[in-house]
Amino acid sequence: MKKFIALTLSLILGLQSTALSASSNAQQTLKELRNSTKEKAPKLAPDLEEMLAQDDEEQRVALTGKTLAQVRQERLANRLSSIATDEQIERTRINGLLMPSTEVLPEEKQSFIVQMSSTAANAVLKEKVARLGGNVRESLNGMGMMMIEAPRTVIRQLAAESSIAYVSPDRPIASTGHLENTTGASLVRTMISGQTLDGSNGGNNIAVAILDSGFDQNHNLLRASNNHPGIVTQIDCTNTGQNLDAYGHGSHVGSIVMGSSVVKSGAYQGIAPAAKIINVTVLDTDGRGTASNVIKGLDWCVSNKTNFNIRVINLSLGTPAKDSYKTDPLCLAARRAHNAGIVVVASAGNNGKDSTGKKVYGAINSPGIDPSVITVGAVNSYGTDARSDDTIATYSSRGPTRGYTTTNGVRKYDNLIKPDIVAPGNKIIAARSNNYNNNGNKITAAYPALLAGNTTVLQDTVMYMSGTSMAAPVVAGAAALLCQVNPNMPPSLIKAILMYTAQPLNGFNMLEQGAGELNIEGAVRLAKLVKKTMPTTVGAALLSATLPTQTSTIAGTTFKWGQGVITNFGFLSGSDLMNYWQGVYGSGQVLGDATTYANSTFSKVSGKTTSGATLFSGALNIKGSGLILGDSTNTVFSSGQVLGDGQVLGDGLILGDGIIISDGLILGDGTTRADLTLRSSSSSIVLGDNTTGMVAK
Repeated sequence: MKKFIALTLSLILGLQSTALSASSNAQQTLKELRNSTKEKAPKLAPDLEEMLAQDDEEQRVALTGKTLAQVRQERLANRLSSIATDEQIERTRINGLLMPSTEVLPEEKQSFIVQMSSTAANAVLKEKVARLGGNVRESLNGMGMMMIEAPRTVIRQLAAESSIAYVSPDRPIASTGHLENTTGASLVRTMISGQTLDGSNGGNNIAVAILDSGFDQNHNLLRASNNHPGIVTQIDCTNTGQNLDAYGHGSHVGSIVMGSSVVKSGAYQGIAPAAKIINVTVLDTDGRGTASNVIKGLDWCVSNKTNFNIRVINLSLGTPAKDSYKTDPLCLAARRAHNAGIVVVASAGNNGKDSTGKKVYGAINSPGIDPSVITVGAVNSYGTDARSDDTIATYSSRGPTRGYTTTNGVRKYDNLIKPDIVAPGNKIIAARSNNYNNNGNKITAAYPALLAGNTTVLQDTVMYMSGTSMAAPVVAGAAALLCQVNPNMPPSLIKAILMYTAQPLNGFNMLEQGAGELNIEGAVRLAKLVKKTMPTTVGAALLSATLPTQTSTIAGTTFKWGQGVITNFGFLSGSDLMNYWQGVYGSGQVLGDATTYANSTFSKVSGKTTSGATLFSGALNIKGSGLILGDSTNTVFSSGQVLGDGQVLGDGLILGDGIIISDGLILGDGTTRADLTLRSSSSSIVLGDNTTGMVAK
């Protein structure tokens, strides 16, 4: 029987260092990533182990007199009665690929992702897969991965091969003017000498890759125009041959990043209009995709980083976390991009509340569970430029991360503090694609209430959308601006600057808002002082001038920067973080490498940071306006617990003002989807929080 323990939020998370030492080699393989961690992982993903265990149980019960058909029918009926969502349990086939699940017969061919410990035996493995009734769909040697279709009945036999390191089920994925003013982007356009950061005088040739449902390439917010490079290349990773956007998600996301100023006098201009856009289609015309699609897209970005100067990747999509980030193939692919020098931004997910409206903790999507990724939650700005009324959107996914490994039948959760930062994401107006029947898209066809504006020019049409899918491209655009300001800054330094300058929101804890709300004005003002040649020694001066005033004024509201950087299970605070070079800012480094948990003690790793960077443990509550993170309150669990090394939070555990998510509670079908559409039958998520929003021009 599950135990429900009442807890007060705050001191959460004191786990072992989960850092993955990373190579700076842009072509780093997943084998190198796996070998960089001391802990040996099991060879099968935990949800795959569960499927195989159920298959075994079916066989056992069948021996007692029931047929396999009877056993499976009973199992399905039991599962349907226990699932606490309103979604139908069904077999999921995406782009012709059958997604593994308990509703798929073990003997059917289904899609799996195989991580290789060596690619030398690829030919031998291809032959073995064929002999066992399967086929190799694709080999990504740079990633050290192979995509296969095979019956579930042969997976253990394949995993026993010494050249195979890990096997995961292919998982479904889906997408989940005011922006310039409320984020401070409008204040930085003329801040850099020789550049305006709005497209004039170039943007340092920075490219942002958007992995999504495609683009309406005729839309005036997206197409190339004066000082607006638009879409420079495209690749289809769905094997459907489509790069347009019948669904409507990718175009909206893309225009938030780089929308042109030509529509409505710039009312819907994006955050980084001078950025080049790489259109990487990984979601189909229904906004669905597979983890293997996204991995293929990430692999392409790493391989083509130099050709297009790809510095930022936006992933407004995700799948429910099952694996630990240490073994999750989607996380490993994102980490490889980070190690190649690309800032990876991902939406946190829209699973922040249950069907009754109660807060849910622990529902961060993959790949947002990886420490290297900038994971973004959503703010409700209520359509006002002033930030004094901003709150966390009710649906925005909260931490801690719940990816896990299983050892001797016991789950060991990652329990990292996420999201890293939050940005406006409720009722955002941006481009409406018109690639569905040449007039609109599938989202507006299903939800006409999302239509905005009254223009008769098809190429100027806009729409509302809500979700962390909309918040992520705001941060991706901000990261692109920082790359334009100083192209030599590594991804971890960019992430640290965005967190350090963020505004902590009163009344929300760090599992809801991370370091706080994005502050582009402060981030750019700080980034322009960073030396053009990166230091290499911990404690060396990072800035070319004195640290600026650590406050910002946006739309009449003046606030303090949070002055903190999250490091997995706590955070570092203090001006040392920006005055001096920290070892975790280097190429291939992760901020979480700064801290470790050993012998029941959470501490800094020697030699990684300067002595003036103060360590705080746990996820804190922000109670009061104008506080920096180091001033916030931190209360131990009422039971006296600290989340130790892999300590389990039971399913449904009560956590202060919410509950920890039960496994399988959200997205019972395991589909990776655009964050907008996590529950296709729930209009509350699609339409956003029922408050005021942006006003159409």
